[in-house]
Amino acid sequence: MAKGIFFDLDGTLLDTLGDIHAYVNQMLRAFSYPEITLMQTRAYVGDGARKLIERSVPENCQNFDECYAFFSNSFKSSDNELTKLYAGERETLERLKKRGIKLAVITNKPQIAAERCLKKFFGNNFFDFIGGDSGMFECKPDPSLARYAALKLKLSPREIVFVGDGEADVLTAKNAGMRCISVLWGYRTKEQLEKVGAREFAESFQSLEEILF
Repeated sequence: MAKGIFFDLDGTLLDTLGDIHAYVNQMLRAFSYPEITLMQTRAYVGDGARKLIERSVPENCQNFDECYAFFSNSFKSSDNELTKLYAGERETLERLKKRGIKLAVITNKPQIAAERCLKKFFGNNFFDFIGGDSGMFECKPDPSLARYAALKLKLSPREIVFVGDGEADVLTAKNAGMRCISVLWGYRTKEQLEKVGAREFAESFQSLEEILF
């Protein structure tokens, strides 16, 4: 049985797409750039805020650093008004905690934004470790943050299941030597995930629990 479960955040633990979309377009409007659609936002997320903004601004953008700073400064204070939990999520997570499983979050979302978002929906100290983009480690699929979290929680990679909705999560698990379960309620299709090596899939939090046990 797994002793630790590492979750991605955006598209896995929380449906954050609405808020991300709103803040990206707020930035684009501020610099008089064309706004992007919700579907474009869905395609652009997953590799960290910097990559998100690179993909959102026009090609050959001359003021990228200003755009990125604007987005970062506004997004870190987001009230997450448009963010939602997934069906059956809280019940599943509570049962995992009762089993004594350590729960961690490994995300490319900026650290401050990740902590703020998770606090709103889960309160303080629900997760045993929250790791976001703080500048200490490279973003996923680099395994450094996941390995660091394992050390902090005194777990070996083979005792951990990495759960995520994106290509970066599949590759992070592989790079860190962890089992991966890909979820299909997030921002990528099964076909997209299979292309990077995903082999186990969960269609809901209930099915995730069934796969785990």
